[in-house]
Amino acid sequence: MDQPTSPPTSRTTTGALLARFSDAIDTQAWDDLADLLAPAFRGAYVHTGETFDRDAFVALNRDYPGSWRFEREALVDGGDQAVLRARVSDATGASDEVHYVATFAASRDGRLTEITEVWAEVAAPDPTRR
Repeated sequence: MDQPTSPPTSRTTTGALLARFSDAIDTQAWDDLADLLAPAFRGAYVHTGETFDRDAFVALNRDYPGSWRFEREALVDGGDQAVLRARVSDATGASDEVHYVATFAASRDGRLTEITEVWAEVAAPDPTRR
C-alpha cells in the first residue's frame, strides 16, 4: 500500500510539487496526483492542442493503456514556476517504446495550477547530421 504523502503547504515550491507529481505518476498513485492539482487546474498538451481540467488530467494518466514508468531526469525549480524532464517507457519491458516529456508548471498556495507538457518520441537522427 502506498505511504501517505504529507500535504503540500503554501510554501512548497513548484519544483517540489513537480517531484511529487512525477513520483505519483510513476507509482500510479492517482489520489496523490489529484491532491497535488488545484481545483481550477489547467493542463495542456502542446503537441495535440488538448486541454484538461484536474479530473480529466488524472483520468487521462490513470486510464492510459499499458503500464508506464515516468522517470524524472532533470528538474529546474524557480519557486512559483518549474520545469521537469522525464523519460517514459514501458514498465513491463514488452516493448522498447520510449518517450520524453518536458513539463512546465506553475503553482499557487501549495498546489499545481497549470501544467503544459511537450511530448517527443525517440527517433533515429538523420544520418547526414552525424
